[in-house]
Amino acid sequence: MPEETIFSKIIRREIPASILFQDDRVTAFEDIRPQAPTHILIVPNKLIATVNDVTPEDEAALGHMFVVAAQVARAQGIAEDGYRLIINCGDHGGQEVYHLHMHLLGGRRLGPMLMRRD
Repeated sequence: MPEETIFSKIIRREIPASILFQDDRVTAFEDIRPQAPTHILIVPNKLIATVNDVTPEDEAALGHMFVVAAQVARAQGIAEDGYRLIINCGDHGGQEVYHLHMHLLGGRRLGPMLMRRD
Protein backbone atom coordinates (compact mmCIF):
# COMPACT_ATOMS: atom_id res chain seq x y z
CA MET A 1 0.00 0.00 0.00
CA PRO A 2 1.37 3.43 -0.87
CA GLU A 3 2.37 5.67 2.01
CA GLU A 4 2.02 8.89 0.06
CA THR A 5 0.02 10.05 -2.96
CA ILE A 6 -0.52 13.32 -4.77
CA PHE A 7 -3.89 13.43 -3.00
CA SER A 8 -2.13 13.24 0.38
CA LYS A 9 -0.21 16.39 -0.56
CA ILE A 10 -3.41 18.12 -1.69
CA ILE A 11 -5.13 17.21 1.59
CA ARG A 12 -2.21 18.74 3.52
CA ARG A 13 -2.26 21.75 1.13
CA GLU A 14 1.36 21.17 0.16
CA ILE A 15 0.54 21.50 -3.53
CA PRO A 16 -2.03 23.82 -5.08
CA ALA A 17 -5.54 22.59 -5.77
CA SER A 18 -8.97 24.12 -6.01
CA ILE A 19 -10.32 22.76 -2.73
CA LEU A 20 -14.09 23.15 -2.45
CA PHE A 21 -14.61 21.37 0.87
CA GLN A 22 -12.43 20.01 3.64
CA ASP A 23 -13.05 18.75 7.14
CA ASP A 24 -11.38 16.21 9.41
CA ARG A 25 -12.61 13.22 7.35
CA VAL A 26 -12.70 14.15 3.64
CA THR A 27 -11.46 16.67 1.09
CA ALA A 28 -13.17 17.66 -2.17
CA PHE A 29 -11.32 19.41 -4.98
CA GLU A 30 -11.61 20.05 -8.71
CA ASP A 31 -10.08 17.44 -11.03
CA ILE A 32 -7.18 18.84 -13.07
CA ARG A 33 -8.34 16.87 -16.15
CA PRO A 34 -12.11 17.33 -16.08
CA GLN A 35 -14.25 14.87 -18.04
CA ALA A 36 -17.43 16.96 -17.62
CA PRO A 37 -18.24 20.62 -16.94
CA THR A 38 -18.23 19.75 -13.23
CA HIS A 39 -15.64 17.15 -12.21
CA ILE A 40 -14.75 17.05 -8.54
CA LEU A 41 -12.80 14.43 -6.59
CA ILE A 42 -13.83 13.56 -3.06
CA VAL A 43 -11.19 11.69 -1.07
CA PRO A 44 -10.92 10.40 2.47
CA ASN A 45 -8.18 12.23 4.34
CA LYS A 46 -6.90 8.85 5.51
CA LEU A 47 -4.94 7.07 2.80
CA ILE A 48 -6.90 4.00 1.70
CA ALA A 49 -5.37 2.65 -1.51
CA THR A 50 -8.43 0.93 -3.04
CA VAL A 51 -11.93 -0.20 -2.17
CA ASN A 52 -10.36 -3.60 -1.46
CA ASP A 53 -8.46 -1.99 1.44
CA VAL A 54 -11.52 -0.56 3.21
CA THR A 55 -12.00 -1.72 6.80
CA PRO A 56 -14.96 -1.41 9.17
CA GLU A 57 -13.17 1.55 10.80
CA ASP A 58 -13.47 3.44 7.49
CA GLU A 59 -17.28 3.28 7.31
CA ALA A 60 -17.95 6.70 8.84
CA ALA A 61 -15.53 8.52 6.53
CA LEU A 62 -16.74 6.70 3.42
CA GLY A 63 -20.38 7.33 4.26
CA HIS A 64 -19.47 10.97 4.85
CA MET A 65 -18.09 11.10 1.29
CA PHE A 66 -21.67 10.66 0.00
CA VAL A 67 -23.01 13.39 2.29
CA VAL A 68 -20.28 15.73 1.04
CA ALA A 69 -20.96 14.72 -2.58
CA ALA A 70 -24.60 15.81 -2.24
CA GLN A 71 -23.57 19.03 -0.51
CA VAL A 72 -20.97 19.88 -3.17
CA ALA A 73 -23.43 19.01 -5.99
CA ARG A 74 -25.94 21.47 -4.52
CA ALA A 75 -23.25 24.15 -4.16
CA GLN A 76 -22.18 23.60 -7.79
CA GLY A 77 -25.80 23.90 -9.00
CA ILE A 78 -25.98 20.39 -10.48
CA ALA A 79 -28.02 18.53 -7.86
CA GLU A 80 -31.43 19.17 -9.39
CA ASP A 81 -30.54 18.00 -12.91
CA GLY A 82 -28.47 15.09 -11.61
CA TYR A 83 -24.89 13.93 -11.53
CA ARG A 84 -22.81 10.77 -11.49
CA LEU A 85 -20.62 9.36 -8.74
CA ILE A 86 -17.87 6.92 -9.72
CA ILE A 87 -15.32 5.01 -7.66
CA ASN A 88 -12.77 3.04 -9.66
CA CYS A 89 -10.93 0.11 -8.09
CA GLY A 90 -7.64 -1.25 -9.37
CA ASP A 91 -6.03 -1.33 -12.76
CA HIS A 92 -8.90 -2.97 -14.67
CA GLY A 93 -11.34 -0.60 -12.97
CA GLY A 94 -9.45 2.41 -14.30
CA GLN A 95 -7.96 3.62 -11.02
CA GLU A 96 -5.00 5.92 -11.70
CA VAL A 97 -4.17 7.25 -8.23
CA TYR A 98 -4.03 4.61 -5.51
CA HIS A 99 -5.80 6.73 -2.90
CA LEU A 100 -9.49 5.83 -2.89
CA HIS A 101 -11.51 8.65 -4.42
CA MET A 102 -14.98 9.39 -5.70
CA HIS A 103 -15.53 11.29 -8.95
CA LEU A 104 -18.50 13.67 -8.93
CA LEU A 105 -19.39 14.49 -12.55
CA GLY A 106 -22.19 16.66 -13.89
CA GLY A 107 -23.16 19.85 -15.61
CA ARG A 108 -24.48 18.10 -18.74
CA ARG A 109 -26.20 14.87 -19.75
CA LEU A 110 -23.52 12.22 -19.31
CA GLY A 111 -24.89 9.40 -21.44
CA PRO A 112 -24.42 5.67 -20.84
CA MET A 113 -21.97 4.40 -18.26
CA LEU A 114 -20.24 2.01 -20.63
CA MET A 115 -20.36 1.40 -24.32
CA ARG A 116 -21.92 -1.95 -25.13
CA ARG A 117 -19.66 -4.52 -26.73
CA ASP A 118 -21.29 -7.54 -28.29
